[in-house]
Amino acid sequence: MSERPNYADAYRGIRERVTALVQDRSDEDLDQRAPATPEWRVRDVLAHYAGVCDDIANGRLEGVGTDDWTDVQVQMRREWPVAKVLADWQEHAEAIAPQMQAFPEIAVGQMLFDAWTHEHDIRGALGEPGSRDSDATDVSFNWITDRLSERISADGKGTVVLETEAGEKQIGAGEPTTRLRADRFEVLRAATGRRSVAQLRAMDWDGPFEPEQLVVSTAIFTPPANDLLE
Repeated sequence: MSERPNYADAYRGIRERVTALVQDRSDEDLDQRAPATPEWRVRDVLAHYAGVCDDIANGRLEGVGTDDWTDVQVQMRREWPVAKVLADWQEHAEAIAPQMQAFPEIAVGQMLFDAWTHEHDIRGALGEPGSRDSDATDVSFNWITDRLSERISADGKGTVVLETEAGEKQIGAGEPTTRLRADRFEVLRAATGRRSVAQLRAMDWDGPFEPEQLVVSTAIFTPPANDLLE
């Protein structure tokens, strides 16, 4: 069995990078809408970050992960100054950090992957790409491709070998039928519907796999109508 990743350290890295990125930004920057999440401004994504940690720290987990759950987080902090949101996030993130290694891996992996995803949503909104090879990228890639593998195996949709800068990983069960050559960053963004169908189909596929199957859940994530370039 592989060693469990240090989720707390990876999450702390995301929080520190995002904080450095936004803490001195103008209101105009904070009001920018993230192209990958056009319903949210940068400040709304920050509110979601803070709200997740607050809710976990205080045991408010009914409806966890639903739109209603996240909407409460955002609405509560909608008019807060960014310094207050960041302080709230830090307080509750530090409160739960000692417990994170004991969280069920499916839950803490989802939390880390969501945080990684929104880091890059914010970077897209601010035109500040970076940190694509962080430890959070490593953990998020392994977590989401494991989830993809489970779903693809259950659906009987074939088996894919992902060929990335970090090596090869097979998703799905059985003999590989398809090979995809892509950066881990592109796989991660595609998995959460942050690439258009045209972009998914234009990736370097070799085999009969349906590119849309790279989206981890089409019930949750809908690829944008237009290409998203980051």
